[in-house]
Amino acid sequence: QVQLVESGGGLVQAGGSLRLSCAASGSIFSINAMGWYRQAPGKQRELVATITTGGTTNYADSVKGRFTISRDNAKNTMYLQMNSLKPEDTAVYYCNARVIRVVKIDYWGQGTQVTVSS
Repeated sequence: QVQLVESGGGLVQAGGSLRLSCAASGSIFSINAMGWYRQAPGKQRELVATITTGGTTNYADSVKGRFTISRDNAKNTMYLQMNSLKPEDTAVYYCNARVIRVVKIDYWGQGTQVTVSS
């Protein structure tokens, strides 16, 4: 089992910045990749960014050049630095940890609200 706790959401004006954190605990040695997803009202949950244990990153086109995903293995924590925020970035942001063995298992945090005002 993997437990994930997000923090760092809030209200910010367009053009501002926020940093989200995701602290992992439990069977963290089993995690193959971690990522951030978001879900806006009335929309499906979508990928924001992912990072593998080897450090390979992947971003949604809508956030490339503005968001940076990173991880501190010593602290078992993943981050999402969000710059140049836009109103369309408003959503609940979820931390994800993926374990791939015989089957793929996804673990999710509780989510943190990010609201960008225009």
